[in-house]
This record gives sequence, structure tokens and C-alpha cells, in this order.
Amino acid sequence: MANVGLKHTYLAVLDKDGKILKGETGLSEDGLYTSNAKDLGTKSANITNLATAGTAVYGDNGQADTTKSKSFPSVAGVWNNLPWDIKSKILGRESDGNGGYVQSMDLPRVALIVESETLDRQNSFFYAFSNGQMIESALNLQSDQNTEQRVDDSLTYQSFGDDRWNGQGIKIFYSGDDEFTKEDMLAEVMGGYVATPGG
Repeated sequence: MANVGLKHTYLAVLDKDGKILKGETGLSEDGLYTSNAKDLGTKSANITNLATAGTAVYGDNGQADTTKSKSFPSVAGVWNNLPWDIKSKILGRESDGNGGYVQSMDLPRVALIVESETLDRQNSFFYAFSNGQMIESALNLQSDQNTEQRVDDSLTYQSFGDDRWNGQGIKIFYSGDDEFTKEDMLAEVMGGYVATPGG
């Protein structure tokens, strides 16, 4: 089934036990940050290494099997204008209390979901990563010319395995499945997330 567009991305920072951080230490009062029009949304999310081919096993003059492999995808994401505090928290940049930020040597655990849609826009695919780290590896700053030279927030997410998912780094949810609920998905992927009442 084909995908169309990029509807939203969802982010959360988790503690060492995999529980969502909320309030001052998290990304919002309930811990979840969803891309939105106010922050100009998410431009792209290029997911690579969705699957890895096993190594061929030969026997009796032919290929008899392949070794089992696990998938630990990475996501090259581009956000148009992430808020500074959100970006700093997912990258593990620590404030010195005087406006300066230093990269932590212990990167935070980040959960990420990328949402796309079916061609008829009736259902969504959610590419979910419950365990990983985010980095910003480069910035290419350029002088304005007759138009402004924007530099988007280009970040790379590296997924790690989740024991609940056979040790894989990704789980894909489909909203057209009769058993799917968004609340259950968010709770599973985002470290026990529960929406704030009235939020």
C-alpha cells in the first residue's frame, strides 16, 4: 500500500527506564511534542535501513538459507523551525544557566514517530521508534542574498532495539487495522504517554 505525504512527527524524551519525561525535563506538560503549523511542521523524514538482508548460507552446491537479521533504521529528519528548548532537549544540550549550551556526553533516549497517509487520506501509517538517539552533525550557514538563506533543523535519528519488538528498532502501525488505537500506540512507543485531560 502506497504512502502519501508527511502528516506529523511525534517526539518524546525518555528516562533510563524508558518512561516519558514530563514538564520541565520533558518536551511538554505531558511529555509529547507533535509537529505543528505554528512551528512550520516537518519537511521530510528519510527512513533508511528498514530491513537488512541476511548473509547467504551455502550447502550442497547452492544457497540453502540466510542468516537472520535485525533492523535498526535511521531517520534523516528535517523540521522547519523546532523550538529551541525542544531541539536542545532531544539533542542533549545542557544549559549553563547563562544562555550557553554544551553537548552532554550521555545523549538522551528519544522516541520518534513519523506519520504518513494512505492515498485516499483515510488512514495513516505510523513509523515508530521507541529507543534511539538524535544528533545534529552539521550546519551550513550562508549569507542572505536577495532572498533569505534559511537553514532548517536537519537532525539524524538512530534507532536501537526494543525487546518488546523482537529486538528490532522499528514498529509500523496502521490506523486501518480494526485493533488500532492511537492512544495505545502512543503509550507503547512514548514510554507510557497519557494525554493531559482536556489537552
